[in-house]
Amino acid sequence: MPAKLPLSAFIICQNEEAYLGNCIESLESCAEIVIVDSGSTDGTAALVQSYIDKGWPIRFLFEPWRGYAGQKQFALDQCREPWCLNIDSDERLDEPLQALLPSLLEAPVDIVGWRIARRPYLIGYGYTPDKVRERKNLRLIRKGRGAYDLSQKVHEGIVPDGKAGAAATGSLLHYRPLMLDEQILKENKYSTLKADQQFVAGKPPRAYKMLFSPPLYFLRLYFRNGLWRCGFPGFIEAATGAVYAFMTAAKIYQRHALQRKPNFDDMERARRGK
Repeated sequence: MPAKLPLSAFIICQNEEAYLGNCIESLESCAEIVIVDSGSTDGTAALVQSYIDKGWPIRFLFEPWRGYAGQKQFALDQCREPWCLNIDSDERLDEPLQALLPSLLEAPVDIVGWRIARRPYLIGYGYTPDKVRERKNLRLIRKGRGAYDLSQKVHEGIVPDGKAGAAATGSLLHYRPLMLDEQILKENKYSTLKADQQFVAGKPPRAYKMLFSPPLYFLRLYFRNGLWRCGFPGFIEAATGAVYAFMTAAKIYQRHALQRKPNFDDMERARRGK
């Protein structure tokens, strides 16, 4: 294996046997890999052990599920190296990002983290090309200079204690090609978590968002970000994002509507036409 970088990669997982191997393989330059499992029942544990047996610097821990932000914060807290990289089981570093890592870790002291692009795999196309402008998220952080907002139920991210830069090249490749049947179930789950989070926080409903957020979401992904370059697979990806935007806005509206008017079977009133 090549010389190790002063970098801890941390991964949370449950039943990720089909994806985790390629993720680990892309982290060969990391001095430490922290994997936190929340109760896998497939071959995830055996897969991880096989890498440990080969000498990979993996620490495999079990922790009951704390929610996305809580679980990732627990994993981050276990890291020992000066820099920490958040990566999911179904992600892997592409070659340009692997080549760029050493220079990112040599950043000036005022840079506490780096935002990195993420390129999904689209059924019928493959990974989105470099020219598709994917949003960059904070994934690389100096130890002790960032933490997760534990109030976030979904789309959790590291909140930096200082300035974060944006990696000029390289991406995290996201490989979980779900058919639309499964993807919609995932979007439904995430939109529920988002709606619950905003409802608990007291965010008022915005009925207009049910009308305008979905098309604006689609237009941003398809035209501004460049998913049009991927043909119909890109169209499906953008449209699925629009569905998520609609479900989130509609669920927030319905939660508040139930507070104003709890469900009641007023059959007699309906029969009288009133």
